[in-house]
Amino acid sequence: MKIRTLTLSAVAAMAIAPSAHAERGSSGHVNIIYWQAPSTLNPYLSGGTKELESSSLVLEPLARYNEKGAMVPWLAESVPTVENGGVSADLTTITWKLKPGLKWSDDTPVTSADVVFSWKYCTHPEGGCAQNEKYNDVKSVEALDDLTVKVTFGLSKPFPYGPFVGAQSPILQAKQFADCLGAKAPECTEANFGPIGTGPFTVKEFRPNDVISFEANQNYRDPAKPAFATATLKGGGEATAAARSVLETGEFDYAWNMQLAPDVIKAMEAKGKGKVVAAFGTLVERIMINFTNPAPGLGAERATAKHPHPILSDITVRKALSMAIDRKLLVEIGYGSAGRPTCNVLPAPEIYKSSANNACLVQDVEGAKKLLEETGWKAGADGVRAKDGMRLSLLYQTSTNAVRQDFQALIKQWWKEIGVEIELRNIDASVFFGSDPGSPDTFQKFFADVEMYANNFDGTDPEAYMSNWSCKQAPRPETQWQGNNMPRYCSKEYDGLVAEMATTGDLNERARLAKAMNDKLMQDYAILPLVDRGRVSAHSNTLGGVVLNTWDSELWNVADWFRKK
Repeated sequence: MKIRTLTLSAVAAMAIAPSAHAERGSSGHVNIIYWQAPSTLNPYLSGGTKELESSSLVLEPLARYNEKGAMVPWLAESVPTVENGGVSADLTTITWKLKPGLKWSDDTPVTSADVVFSWKYCTHPEGGCAQNEKYNDVKSVEALDDLTVKVTFGLSKPFPYGPFVGAQSPILQAKQFADCLGAKAPECTEANFGPIGTGPFTVKEFRPNDVISFEANQNYRDPAKPAFATATLKGGGEATAAARSVLETGEFDYAWNMQLAPDVIKAMEAKGKGKVVAAFGTLVERIMINFTNPAPGLGAERATAKHPHPILSDITVRKALSMAIDRKLLVEIGYGSAGRPTCNVLPAPEIYKSSANNACLVQDVEGAKKLLEETGWKAGADGVRAKDGMRLSLLYQTSTNAVRQDFQALIKQWWKEIGVEIELRNIDASVFFGSDPGSPDTFQKFFADVEMYANNFDGTDPEAYMSNWSCKQAPRPETQWQGNNMPRYCSKEYDGLVAEMATTGDLNERARLAKAMNDKLMQDYAILPLVDRGRVSAHSNTLGGVVLNTWDSELWNVADWFRKK
């Protein structure tokens, strides 16, 4: 196979505009609210957006993505490419050079040893890492000198920017996490709640599922930043109160993820205290299908590959569930112009968007009934279908949020119309998206039949994201329930596509493979996409420097935020 690397323009670095302040701490205090409260500040122990973004104030990667999706150097001097000699001609290595003089917040030097350690931490064979797919195909990471790191892949890697790029793959301090490898990782409470970082802020106090207090990092590499001396990230509550705290009362400066009906947001913004910011990226609200049996009686083997789901292993049931949903109505009631109905889990960038699954845009309740009837699912006297003594009854869970509960109610009604009995459960978002391996209520454990949430990925290249649904990514007890393949979907054909994309450099061929993976998931009904969601947040009229970024952490440039005079 002929392998070509991506062009330099695909990863071109762009300068970050200077902020409008001149002295660290001169803007005083900033209040941020995430109504889904973070449960840890270690992004390797949680796939939740709330953990990834809150930790990004402290922990940083070698490079990240700006608001246009372009890769920019962060802790590294530049983005390595074949053209500048940083990526080998055979595409098996990438060499990063750290910026000289970088310090951790404890005033110790940042070295290549920390980068090597971060790889070892996430890939330790006895542990579970929520971001393990970032290190796919990595054979070794070695320190060539104090500032130079060489990543070697076990194959030619046309897109070598998974490791250490984006908020999902930051650098940890080796000294702090040295005794936290493998199964010990979740036990290191002090490090997980108060990581030493290179970012603009340090952790003063962390109260899990509640509030985080930050102070300006006095060892931050730009002596004029951050403008804010202190910051508070309040977690918990619900979306309405969070939005109101910025747009109506002015109590907070920034509110994340205003998952509210469009008319509600419009009325709040009319109060004149804040501004709504929105942009589309790759965020998709979806229903995940559980391919394993979540029955409590299975004990430690519950929701594992050892026990296939007794109902949802039948593709006709999964297909009927999808056919019964009116996605256009969901967008209308839940998101308005900030949402688009979708039949793909990979909606963007445009080159990766498939048109092969558009039939789901039209609701077909009668067709769903006919499909179930023809495949032996017969309606009983109460209208609920059954087959071979198995009643078509499902538990449908999601996080607590007004829009999601509206979605649940509508979808329950549509599924009832086709003969499916539904029990609804909603779980506090801080718990549902938390990382506690002992909790039965996390979205990773998936102790339900179907579950609904939204997710997206760093940057514009979908290779790592699409590998989430490879067999090895299924959460299970051996990984402390870490992993991003929530459905426990497993297909040799799909894994083959993942492997092929890992060695394919031509952009058009990468697009073909990404679409093929998307289509395989859609046509196997492993995931039922609902809404291509825009990111909708709000900031006060006095907060400057905010640049909404759908390709990385939403707080990616918090060092540039300042208080307007």
